[in-house]
Amino acid sequence: MSALFSIDQQAVRVIRAESKAQILSVLAQCFASVYGLDPGHVLDRILEREALGSTGFGRGVAIPHARIDGLTRPVAVFLRLEGPVEFAAADGMPVDCVFGLLSPDQAGVAHLQALAAISRLMRDDRMHSRLLAAPDADSLFALLVNVIDRDAA
Repeated sequence: MSALFSIDQQAVRVIRAESKAQILSVLAQCFASVYGLDPGHVLDRILEREALGSTGFGRGVAIPHARIDGLTRPVAVFLRLEGPVEFAAADGMPVDCVFGLLSPDQAGVAHLQALAAISRLMRDDRMHSRLLAAPDADSLFALLVNVIDRDAA
């Protein structure tokens, strides 16, 4: 996978959500189940970061992120929503793709580099369209891995 972060195939999902709170809860549960973390602690850390300002990136994308103890490297979760959800994004548009990132507590530069890589990936309009058109989570994972591995090379 990427030199900057890991994403497990089980961490790529298509979900139905009705609210930002529900998205963040599902995100925390996914991080917990895939990477062996405490879901309440993950949610608390994500909400702490979200309280500083929405991680709604714009153009239909949110990148909730936090630093957390218990990790050795940054890890990611990707959620494609079945329908757009209001997320208090910078551009006021609802989101349909959520790319979560958790990094070790002390991973200052590594966290920022991983965020920058995700941001570059999600700014690509063609990639966003491909992610929306993918028929299922396996196809989403294949798309993500292909682009992440290509960009890491």
